[in-house]
Amino acid sequence: MRILVTGGAGFIGSHLIDRLMLEGNEVICLDNFFTGNKRNILKWMNHPYFELIRHDVTEPIRLEVDQIYHLACPASPIHYQYNPVKTIKTNVIGTLNMLGLAKRVKARFLLASTSEVYGDPEIHPQTEDYRGNVNTIGIRSCYDEGKRVAETLAFDYHRQNDVQIRVARIFNTYGPRMLENDGRVISNFVFQALRGKAITVYGDGSQTRSFCYVSDLVDGLIRLMNGDHTGPINLGNPGEYTILELAQLVQEMVNPDASVRFEPLPQDDPRRRRPDITRAQEYLGWQPSVPLQEGLKATIEDFRARLTDTSLEQIPARSPLG
Repeated sequence: MRILVTGGAGFIGSHLIDRLMLEGNEVICLDNFFTGNKRNILKWMNHPYFELIRHDVTEPIRLEVDQIYHLACPASPIHYQYNPVKTIKTNVIGTLNMLGLAKRVKARFLLASTSEVYGDPEIHPQTEDYRGNVNTIGIRSCYDEGKRVAETLAFDYHRQNDVQIRVARIFNTYGPRMLENDGRVISNFVFQALRGKAITVYGDGSQTRSFCYVSDLVDGLIRLMNGDHTGPINLGNPGEYTILELAQLVQEMVNPDASVRFEPLPQDDPRRRRPDITRAQEYLGWQPSVPLQEGLKATIEDFRARLTDTSLEQIPARSPLG
């Protein structure tokens, strides 16, 4: 197949491209390199089935493709709050442009939505029929509400124009190639511990998250794209950890001498987050298989290797949690 991946030079997008290329597809990577990096796709640059286009999805583009994986959008609070207007434009106008492309060329379209559509959830774990508890004017709303509108657009194009859509609600994902300074909890903790800094926990650390290794997520995305179910479908690991438990695990694996420092909780930070993956298990035959400690080991090794690049020493410590 000829497959377009928007945001393909990013963390998840580049791992998805690896899989699609290894399966023998022709892949077009589209990225504006706001959070993506060429090093993530360097190994494919001279491959005859791979093409890189530097492009911003808020501008229309004409291509001939069979499938579109629409992943383009900053996904960490540091980056999506840096320019919130641009973030919501990417979610709304960018999604409109990609759905318009899918309509014109009759491509199947997969939207990378997010667990953030559930906001600070009042039910636990979160099922796909839960409508969420989102602050529409908060500092996270450019991303939360942007993704909710993106889902609306996808379903409206499906109903009105018969576009084939798939909607994945992605929960916290981690693994090699995460940005060092993206403010998400695993990258924060690993980066701080490797640099001998105090591990920063926001709030009292009792808030919970679920962490899905990137190879498991990519498998779920591909199964969803090529399956028969529109979604939305939760893709995440139902294993639930408090932030303090995660900090202690990273501390134990990286630097037992690292201290833990507590800071005030950021605005609208969800207290609990855990996916109900019943639909993914039933419709896709999917469930995550990589245990947290195994995935963390690979993530830590990747961060450690990149820390040998002295340019990373110039990156300031950032907050808050993802």
